Order: sequence, then C-alpha cells, then structure tokens
Amino acid sequence: MPEAIAFPVIRTTVFVWGYVVHLFPFTFSNFTLLVFQAMSVITLQCQLKAPLESLCHLWSLMVEKNTLLVNELLNQINTHPNLDNWLQEGNITADVIKGLCKSLRAESRFQDMPGRFANAAEKLVKDIYKSWFALQEERRFRLLRKQRWFSLLRSDLELEQESGLSLEKLRTKATKILTQEKAEAEPDQATTDNSKALWDNLFTAYDKSKSLRRRCATAYLLKNGCQVSEVEEDPEAYQRRRRKKEIQIERLKEQLKSRLPKGRNLSDQEWLEALEQAQGLIIDDEHLRQVQASLTRKPSPVPFPISYETNTDVRWSRNEHKRICVSFNGKGISHHTFEVFCDQRQLRWFERFDEDYKIFTQNKDQVPAGLLTLRSARLVWQEGEGEGEPWQVHRLLLHCSVETRLWTAQGTEEVRAEKIAKTQKIIDGKKAKGSRSPKLKDDETSLERLQSFRGFSRPSRAGYKGNPSIVIGVSFGRAKPATVAVVSIETGAILAYRDVKQLLSKPIKEGKTNKKKTQYEHLKRRREQQRLNSHERHNAQKNGAPCNFGESKQGEYVDRLLAKAIVELASQYRASSIVLPDLRNIEEAAESEVRARAEQKFPGYKELQDRYAKDYRASIHRWSYNRLAESIQLKAEKAGIATEKVHQPHGHTPQEKARNLVLAAYKNRKVSAS
Repeated sequence: MPEAIAFPVIRTTVFVWGYVVHLFPFTFSNFTLLVFQAMSVITLQCQLKAPLESLCHLWSLMVEKNTLLVNELLNQINTHPNLDNWLQEGNITADVIKGLCKSLRAESRFQDMPGRFANAAEKLVKDIYKSWFALQEERRFRLLRKQRWFSLLRSDLELEQESGLSLEKLRTKATKILTQEKAEAEPDQATTDNSKALWDNLFTAYDKSKSLRRRCATAYLLKNGCQVSEVEEDPEAYQRRRRKKEIQIERLKEQLKSRLPKGRNLSDQEWLEALEQAQGLIIDDEHLRQVQASLTRKPSPVPFPISYETNTDVRWSRNEHKRICVSFNGKGISHHTFEVFCDQRQLRWFERFDEDYKIFTQNKDQVPAGLLTLRSARLVWQEGEGEGEPWQVHRLLLHCSVETRLWTAQGTEEVRAEKIAKTQKIIDGKKAKGSRSPKLKDDETSLERLQSFRGFSRPSRAGYKGNPSIVIGVSFGRAKPATVAVVSIETGAILAYRDVKQLLSKPIKEGKTNKKKTQYEHLKRRREQQRLNSHERHNAQKNGAPCNFGESKQGEYVDRLLAKAIVELASQYRASSIVLPDLRNIEEAAESEVRARAEQKFPGYKELQDRYAKDYRASIHRWSYNRLAESIQLKAEKAGIATEKVHQPHGHTPQEKARNLVLAAYKNRKVSAS
C-alpha cells in the first residue's frame, strides 16, 4: 500500500484540469429553466518516487528537451510577422504551431526527444496563447464597456446645464422614458428595475436618440440604476464614483500592454543579458519596460510540465511490495518506473486506476478507453528548498484528472450513454458527407466497444434528487465570511438563514477537559492568529527582519468545515442548487474602489494614499473567498448538488445579499429560457 502523505484535491478552471460545467434544461412553472450541473471532473495529485537515476533522466528530458522546445516555440511566435493578425483574430491555428514544432524537431538538439514530450509542448503552447488571447479579448471588451459608461456618466448639475432643464423636469422626462421603455418591451422580457433587458434597452435608446434632452434624461436613468432618484446627489460620492471608473480604465489600458507570453528561464542568463543592456543607453520606453521586467522577474526553478492526454499512455502496476507504481509510454522513459505516494483519502482512486488498467490490458480489443476512470495525467515538478541536485531538491508530482461519475455503476452508464450519442453523431455527420476515411472506421469501432463492453464491476449508489423550487444562496463578506439563505423561488419565501456561527455550531472536544466548544472556535482562533501575525509582520518590517508568518492550514480547514455545513444544509432542505457569488474581476473592482477612496481622503498626499490603500487592502484580503467557493463546489459535487454563479447584488445585510443572489440567479434563468 502506498505511504499516506497529505495531498489535497486540486480544483482549477481551465481545460480538463479543473471544474467543468454544462447546461441542462428542466421544466418548471411553464417555462424552461437552465441551471448549471457540475460535471464531476476533479484533479488528484500524488508524489512519485524512484531511483535517482530515473529522476535525473526525467529532469534532463524535461529541462533540455521539453522546456527548451516550449521556450523556442514561444519566442518564434512572439517574433512572428503575423502576430498582430493573430491577436486581432484572437487565435493561432494549430497548423501554424505544428509547423513551427516540426521545423524545430528537425534540429539536432531535438531529434532524440520523445514524441509524446513534443506533443505535450505543442499543446501547452497552443493552450498558453489560447488563454492569453482570450484574456486580451476580455480586457478589450471590458475597456470598451467602461469607456462607454464613462462617456455618459455626468453629475446632476452637468445634466441640468447640458439639457437646459431643471432637475425636476429632467426627472419627469426620465420617468416618461422609463414607462415607455417598459411598455414597449417584449412580453417575455424581464423588465423589472435593474434587469439586463432594461439596461440594454436604455443604452440602445441613448445611442439612437438625436434629442439632447432625451439623451440627458436617459443618462440620468442609467446613472441611477434604471430608476428615478428622489434623493439629492452627493457631490463627493459622485466624484469618487467617477474617479473609480477612471482608475479602472487606466488599469485596463496598462493590462492591455502586458508583455507577451514568456518561457521558463532555468538559468540566470536572461537576467545577466538584461543587466548588461541596463548599463547601456536605452531610449525606447518599450525597450526599457522589457529590461525592467527581465531584471525583476525571478527565474523559474522547475521545468514546464508534461501532459499525457491519452489515458492508456499511463501504465499502472504493483511492485514486489504490493505498492502501486506507474510508468509512461515514450522513447527513453518507458523503462523507468515510479512509486506512488498519496493521501489515504485518494488511495482508492489510485487502486481503481490499477484495476482499470489490468482489465484494459487483458481485453485491449474490447475495452473502451473512454470508460476508464483516469482521463489524463500530468507530470509536474514542485519547487522545493535546500541544497543539492535539482531532481533531489524538488518533488516530482503526478496530477490525475478523473471523472468521478465513473466511480459508480449508475454514473458509468450515464457517461456511456453520453459518449454513445456523441460518437453516433460524429459518424452520422461523416457518412452524410460521404467520408470513407480510416478515422470513420475507428469511430465505428469505438461505438461498438461502448455499446458492448460490460466488464467493469463498479459499486452502486443512488443519485441526489433535489426540489427544483428550493435554492440556497451564499453571500461573502468581510465581517462574516459566509451567510446562507434558503429560498423558495416558487413563492419567494425565505425558509431559513444561517450565519457563520450557526453553520459552525457543531460541538468539538479538545484536550483533556470536558469543556463544550463548537467548530466556531476554529474561526476565532484563525482570526486571532491573523491579528498576531499582522502585528508580528508589522514589527518585523519596521526592523528590516524576515516576516514570513504563515497560518498553517487553519484557513483551509475552516473553509472545509463551512463547505460541509452548507452542503449539509442544502441536503436537509433538498435544495436543487447552491448559488455562489461570481468573483471574477473582484480584485480590479476592489483596487479601483480603494484608490478612489484614498485620493478623496488624502488629496495630493501620495504617501498617505498608499498607506491607506495598503491597510484597506489588508482588511479585504484576510479571507480567500475563491478557496472557500472552490471548497463549497467540491463538497456539493460529491453530494450531487448543482452549483451556479452570479454577480453578487447589493444588499444592506449579508442575509439580503444571500437572498438577492438566489433571485438574481432566478432572473438569469428566465432570461436564458426566453
């Protein structure tokens, strides 16, 4: 049995290495609702141990072949004459990267490189640019939206002067426009205040209107959240709001100038070259920015990972001590075997990989690879500390992406049905085009295997069935990390509220005393630890001493306790889904808010502004909300409960925010269904 080592389950948000969601419809209240169903794709990790000879050989291959090839591909694409065109199109075709990789592999330094390593480098580069292009496109889109909003954002006084109307007459005209837009809306559109449809209609009306007064009245409505405000505008609040948008626009413009994707420099060569350039005369601002980036960037101590996208390329076995071992297909690496060291909680998965691979090797012509529990794997070096050879200092890890539905017999049949339908659709499409390619025969063979093979013996477990009308909302906040509201979307009634103290109310027993304590003590202890660490860190910074004061794993433990309590509450009320806040771009919004506040509080005093912003930022980042959200998603997925994400609406209290999350998700469903 592999030795037990504490390894977590990993959750990310890209490709097969993370959390995947898809939409499925169900009928409720005479219309179709679309909710997010969590596909049970998770990533496990274990440590691999082997003789030093094997570790040294693998390190050399990954550094001298794979990482070098990735660096060369990135460099050639960054200097390619068609880069600007690819950036405008938001894509680099696979043929371009494949052609560059083929030409590089013809060189003597890459000729003895394993083919699977070259394929992994090619896919990694493709994924890097796909992500970078998507990020740049999103930034451009957000910049255009914010610039459009900023162009119509004017104070009440400016709108009065521009339109030539008094504030009362401007409000009257705005009321007429609002009534007219609601009356002209489609019957199935959600046109309540603040709805997306109403926002879109008012923006369109603003752009199309040629009347100056009508445009001013529409701008007044948009500025006030599609409502006619009866409260006098606060000039300071307006200036802070305007400055906040300016900061957001400035930050996005800087982010759009972000450097191109770079490789991993495992030596100090790039830093030395940049230092030599810095000693000379630099006139171009862009060149100066590149030199500064090279000097401040820390060299990467570990090479790029190796991906095995084909699950049958990962071979599982047992050694003479009955320990689970793994080896990999590929020239120059297939004869090296690595021993698996994992957490006791993940041991069952690695035992399943071994069982599946035995069945596959005994019936290669019958077993469909798509029903093996392992989907893909990735070899990763984790940075370590100490002296010695790098393959002795750093740890070799294996990340395994698994489909958890394949753990049970019911889940296996569900996956089988999905793959049969998908493969049949591909075959029908090829036949309709008159294709007779060898690939068609391979697809037909895969379909036959999926339909006929029943050789896996997997446990049976009943699935979770929730009430479609019951939904749980979870709001995040600074004072209270999580607040829960159980809502009936059929009637709008609030069935229950739970704050952090109530969620962590289970008793615990610590030490030799019989004093009753609850799980909430862990949260109090963590906050006290944060306070002490902050004080120690402040004193260390004043004295110029090291200030690496960590919090162990206490924060992660509290997150797991909260996630478990929230999922148990959802099961108790048979909730159909859990709604979480969408935390995308929250860092940018918080940064622009704190900068605007600092400039208003200390105008003209840059040092005081920076100090205020630093203290305010510290109070915001004392809890990892992304980590908490991922813990809730993971627990919900294991229980079979769907999760949704929507932008967290405003509310005076955490309870109102949690309730409004559910209502916002409900509105989104209706809009999507229409």
